[in-house]
Amino acid sequence: MHNPDGRRLKDKTALITGASRGIGLAIARSFASQGANIVLSAFNEAGLKKAKGELDVYDVDVAYLATDLSQPKAIDELFSFTIERHPQLDVLVNNAGIHIAKSFTEHSMEEFDRLMRINLYSVFQLTQLAITHMQQLGRGKVVNVASVAGLRGSLNSAAYNTSKHAVVGLTRCVALENAKNGINVNAICPGVVETDLIKGVEQRMQLAGMTPEEFRDRIVAQIPIGRMLQPKEIANIAVFLASSESDGMSGESITI
Repeated sequence: MHNPDGRRLKDKTALITGASRGIGLAIARSFASQGANIVLSAFNEAGLKKAKGELDVYDVDVAYLATDLSQPKAIDELFSFTIERHPQLDVLVNNAGIHIAKSFTEHSMEEFDRLMRINLYSVFQLTQLAITHMQQLGRGKVVNVASVAGLRGSLNSAAYNTSKHAVVGLTRCVALENAKNGINVNAICPGVVETDLIKGVEQRMQLAGMTPEEFRDRIVAQIPIGRMLQPKEIANIAVFLASSESDGMSGESITI
């Protein structure tokens, strides 16, 4: 059912993690433009404040809370903050993530643990809180931003790929358990997206002696469409998965 004013997420509430920049901010922008009230979360408070300023033009309610997603207590606080502001949460977008580029044998357990806490454990915990809430409502949408790294192997990314494979598996299981509850759980698996994460890898490659042009040429050569994705392209899929248009779809991992 479409709203008369044409906005696909009118009067819905969405919690988005990793929302101060990149893909998360693009999703927040698209959701707000479609009428959703938003709770933004990220580690960086200044970035969140800037993001809120940008989203206020859409005439929806925008709140934010700086959160260290590696800490379970902080995740509980984020969910409580969200529900206090909006007693009904319609959409959860698990987008926050970090990347560590290292060969497998050089990975420390501390690094592996930190990456897992942010990329996987936070998704598990937040989704559990959201699903428990959504089961009482009899509806809801969970959108997990995974990666093509969750579907295949890549060099120097053992921890990151492991976390994204786990998110894809978690998506399938939670979707299956909640298929009859009116709750849809899906994942988006983007390829290379032009964000700060890529710029960070580019800078590290420069230190290793590779020019930015060489780095980009090498990446683009591996992409069938011949270019990197833009954050807005991931946001478009997220809007579809958050809207009633995807009510018949759950447990899927959409590769872009």
